[in-house]
Amino acid sequence: MSSSFDPEQNTPVPAQSSREQHVDTIRPETGDHDDRTDDRQRRWEEQERASQAATRDIADVPAVEVITTTAVHLMSAAAVKVGLADSPETQKDLDEARKLINALAGLITAGAPEISDMHARSLRDGLRSLQLAFREASSIPDAIGKGPGEKYTGPVT
Repeated sequence: MSSSFDPEQNTPVPAQSSREQHVDTIRPETGDHDDRTDDRQRRWEEQERASQAATRDIADVPAVEVITTTAVHLMSAAAVKVGLADSPETQKDLDEARKLINALAGLITAGAPEISDMHARSLRDGLRSLQLAFREASSIPDAIGKGPGEKYTGPVT
């Protein structure tokens, strides 16, 4: 940005940027530029409304539902990684399964006092099933009490 000189003040005057001068430096290339801009603006506004609606929706969801839904997602992912899905030969990954089961056990253990016994009991049953499936899928099973999640749940047999 260059500056000009004010002879009355005998000082340089900084030039204003095009934004400060309210000059549009982006010129439309064709006559349909306004249509593209309008379409882009319309899509942005739709996405913004959807985002705000999702934000409001999550604010309305009770904590019990967030905890149980998260647990179910972890449980489903762990089941796939243990090899309980459609194609275990390509999806089985016991290292990943161990991480997911540990996270699930921690969530269930920490969340149990906050959710009803009915919810906690079914989540614990699912966790136990995954822990047993992991032990069965392992070529070298962990010692009792050392399997995934067992530091939170205690030994699973």
